[in-house]
Amino acid sequence: MRSYRRHRLLVPVLLCALAALAARPTAAGKDPGSDTGTGPVTGLSAEVVRLYEEAAVATQQYEAGRKEAEAQRAEAQRVEALLDAQRRNIAALHEDLGRIARAQYRSSGGLPVAAHMILADSPESLMRGQHAFSQVDLAVNNAISKNERAEARLAADEARAAAQWQALEKRNVQLAALKSDIEQKLETARSELQGQADAAVAAGACRGAVRLDQPETGFTDGDWVAPVETYELSASYGSGGARWSNRHTGQDFAVPIGTPVRAVGAGRVVRVSCGGPFGMEIVLKHAGGYYTQYAHLATSAVDQGERISPGQWIGQSGTTGNSTGPHLHFEARVTAESGSAVNPVSWLSARGVSL
Repeated sequence: MRSYRRHRLLVPVLLCALAALAARPTAAGKDPGSDTGTGPVTGLSAEVVRLYEEAAVATQQYEAGRKEAEAQRAEAQRVEALLDAQRRNIAALHEDLGRIARAQYRSSGGLPVAAHMILADSPESLMRGQHAFSQVDLAVNNAISKNERAEARLAADEARAAAQWQALEKRNVQLAALKSDIEQKLETARSELQGQADAAVAAGACRGAVRLDQPETGFTDGDWVAPVETYELSASYGSGGARWSNRHTGQDFAVPIGTPVRAVGAGRVVRVSCGGPFGMEIVLKHAGGYYTQYAHLATSAVDQGERISPGQWIGQSGTTGNSTGPHLHFEARVTAESGSAVNPVSWLSARGVSL
């Protein structure tokens, strides 16, 4: 009886398990655009962001160390110049002492002190002459001793400055090696990330949002920011050239692959798409009926319909689509569609953002 009851209890449990398995979508039936980004792409994107930040820190440390070493080397050179001057002073004092001694010898005719005493006009005259010579001799010797002590101090300072400079130079060599190693790893990760983005664009199906661990921004809903934190402006709005069938419709920001791309203001994601001349792109809608576009991306960190806060990382820059190199193509539009762009530099400037 006990065994029979146990089997009766197992039946509903097995049925529930089978129902749950049947309800789960199969890998074959999965929508290509519904990937939640929890696979290798997420890890690679996070690795690029991490290495990107580490490379920035390593560069700052190297530059700070280089400036510190230059300042310390300048200090060592300054002390060396002071030491040279001090040595010249000592040599001059030695020469003065020798000159005084030679003059005294000539004036006295090389006679001993006893002869001076006999030939002196008066005891007072003898005492004055001997006292004057002794005073001069004492003054010169004191000056020489003082300069020798100063020379010793300067030599010690020079040795310390040179040692500190050499230690800083050694540290900078280590920092340069660390910086180079991080940059090589970052370049490899960027290349892999771009390869995955190119594959997604070629297939015309974006992966799902690749969530990035962003630090706190501190921006409020009323804030507006540049779409990337550090950049160089390249092709500007309205510029012409063989790369575009008409005038350039946005502002390009030259940044490396994998650079975090920020929402310039609060809004909602109205499009995340792959394929076409813009490659991987995101379009946001903002209050007041304006839209912003972020194109040629390597990853998207948001999904369509999401509410976005100012400065939020929405993706990573790349060079997908019709692109000649890594950059972010940014547009400000009056509609979500291409062809309705306004000057993005002026548009951001009106919102307090100077590029």
